[in-house]
Amino acid sequence: MHYQKAKYLLGAAKISQLPPDEGIEVAFAGRSNAGKSSALNALTQQKSLARTSKTPGRTQLINVFTLDDEARLIDLPGYGYAKVPEATKLLWQEELSRYLQERECLRGLVLLMDIRHFLKDTDQQMLQWAYEVGLPVHCLLSKSDKLKQGAKSKALLQCKKQLNELHPEATVQAFSSTKKDGLSQLLAKLDSWYANPEQSLQDKD
Repeated sequence: MHYQKAKYLLGAAKISQLPPDEGIEVAFAGRSNAGKSSALNALTQQKSLARTSKTPGRTQLINVFTLDDEARLIDLPGYGYAKVPEATKLLWQEELSRYLQERECLRGLVLLMDIRHFLKDTDQQMLQWAYEVGLPVHCLLSKSDKLKQGAKSKALLQCKKQLNELHPEATVQAFSSTKKDGLSQLLAKLDSWYANPEQSLQDKD
């Protein structure tokens, strides 16, 4: 898959505004300021495909990027801390839940978490939604360059142990957008989802 060819298609406030439910989609999700936009930019080798901001909660729409006629990348709204009204947060939560549980063309979820602050309550909620519908999840412990090797390994081990209880099939890796550490591992996971949609569907069933 040529991720560098990713192009912005649209931003949807509701799943009803998304493209037809066909083809293959892989979604990126994460708490506000977890490094989701930076990861998408690193993946696609584009500096500003996904907006990055020091203000948590900047991504308020379901942003759709096309890779080819059949494949799309989805940038889901950041959740958790955000400078928005409570009613807006609840609406985001409802749309996120519906997207993960009802979108038939969704083949996998990449969950971004800061390696220093992983598996918060909202992250666990995302994993629960995904587990309930058998959706494959790959966790990226972002900003791994902020920790030394020993602390990084400890965090990764601890996260794996917790994931076994929340979503036993979920996988996890350390990742750094700035250093590109872990990028090849992420590419391999995404390639497997896009290349084997039938297998992903079996996993989802």
